[in-house]
Amino acid sequence: MLETVTQGFQAATEKLRGVKELSEENIDEALRDVRMSLLEADVDFEVVRDFLARVKEKAVGRKVETRARDASGRRLRVSPGQQFVKVCERELTALMGPVDPSLEKARGATSVMLLGLQGVGKTTVAAKLARHLQKQKIRPLLVAADVYRPAAADQLETLGRSIGVPVHRGEAGQSPPDICRAAAARAREEKLNGIIYDTAGRLAVDEELMLELEQITGAVEPANTLLVCDSLMGRDAVNVARAFNERIPVDGIVMTKLDGDARGGAALAVKAATGVPIKFLGTGETVDKLEEFRPEGLASRILGMGDIVGLVQDFEEVVDEQQAEADAERLLKGQFTLDDLITQLRTIQKMGSLKDVFGKLPGMGAMAEQVDEGELVKVQSLIHSMTAQERREPGVIDKSRAQRIARGSGRDSKDVFGLVERFEQMKLLMQSLGGGGKGGKKGLFGGGMPSLPGLGGGMPPGLAGAGAPGLDPAALLGGGETSGRARGRQRAKKADSHKKNKRKQARKSRRKGRR
Repeated sequence: MLETVTQGFQAATEKLRGVKELSEENIDEALRDVRMSLLEADVDFEVVRDFLARVKEKAVGRKVETRARDASGRRLRVSPGQQFVKVCERELTALMGPVDPSLEKARGATSVMLLGLQGVGKTTVAAKLARHLQKQKIRPLLVAADVYRPAAADQLETLGRSIGVPVHRGEAGQSPPDICRAAAARAREEKLNGIIYDTAGRLAVDEELMLELEQITGAVEPANTLLVCDSLMGRDAVNVARAFNERIPVDGIVMTKLDGDARGGAALAVKAATGVPIKFLGTGETVDKLEEFRPEGLASRILGMGDIVGLVQDFEEVVDEQQAEADAERLLKGQFTLDDLITQLRTIQKMGSLKDVFGKLPGMGAMAEQVDEGELVKVQSLIHSMTAQERREPGVIDKSRAQRIARGSGRDSKDVFGLVERFEQMKLLMQSLGGGGKGGKKGLFGGGMPSLPGLGGGMPPGLAGAGAPGLDPAALLGGGETSGRARGRQRAKKADSHKKNKRKQARKSRRKGRR
């Protein structure tokens, strides 16, 4: 997501490494990379120029405080590059915000009209928005107001059934404004307090489309009008937003496919160019993949600092908080089994794509592109091929057990030992972070990490070690060579030797018995 822009900011920060003061000369040189990346990302030239001017004004001549204190009072060293990043973060957030993701109510119901060009995903967004309202204890009605696209109403009904939301479709020959009017009456009769109108689109903005949308607006007076835009449209998305907003006041934008766009210029420029804020992001194909837009979260990700707030919100949606707290406490004491690892991997899968999860971890943006989603399945197959005892006590896995597990999972013995070794490293790391080491030593965070819902410390269970030193999160999932594999083989040989000794002792005992 937005890799092009991220690379520009990283190059700019690198150029400021080692400088003692943010001067006009070194800021101009750094901003050259930012300018190129923003233009390559298809951000409007006027928006780029204004943004760079604001960054330069705030950064040039700024006194670099090389020493500062964090929230806990610890002294930190702050570099000019970090000061520059802070200025950029504030200006990026201001560029895309402020945003109020809440939806207005009219006559006791949350009503939303979706509009946009053909093919941008309005029907899918309608279902996602209905699911979003369900989570807020709102009972919505979906309205199939697109009478031109073949099977548009059938698609909406299929999506509605998947989430248990009723769909209103018109009779043959009924006009879209009449369909919407009848749907509003049905919502009142059935005491449904949410209604989403899925309107028709065109290949381009035209008079016929605008006239129909104006008639629907006059018939039902929706409290919210949201424009659906495809981020892959680039600068055209900004032009479309301008055209719609000139005829029908738009309250907000739903940006789709941003997770599949390396440029993402539309997300950066649309608010500055049109005054219409992005309210929601479509981040996947399933109906749960709609999230409220947080400018500060996206700005932080662009600058390579991740989005822990967004990650925690995702986490809280898919887990039971009390169970998560209990799991986290055990994990930080080192009481963690391969069964627990499977549970955490499934939690990660519920949160979204592995790439997106790692993208929200601080400093993991570049690594997110290297993560192979298929490795989750491979790790699960290895663990599922183990016995209950082997999952509880991976140390009992010797050469013969590893060969059996490898055959059952379609992998190699070295992959079994590699997984066990990485798992043991993870347990030791979690123990040190949580302060569960020998002799009651405090952990790396002084006996406790910052408290977050469901977390024994700074990150969700299963992710807690991902950003910590000494553990490569991709290595836990991958099957590549690890420095601990030799120790894994040594442990297996030791287990084999132990078994041989036990058999030898048993033979001696039997011989003594016969005498």
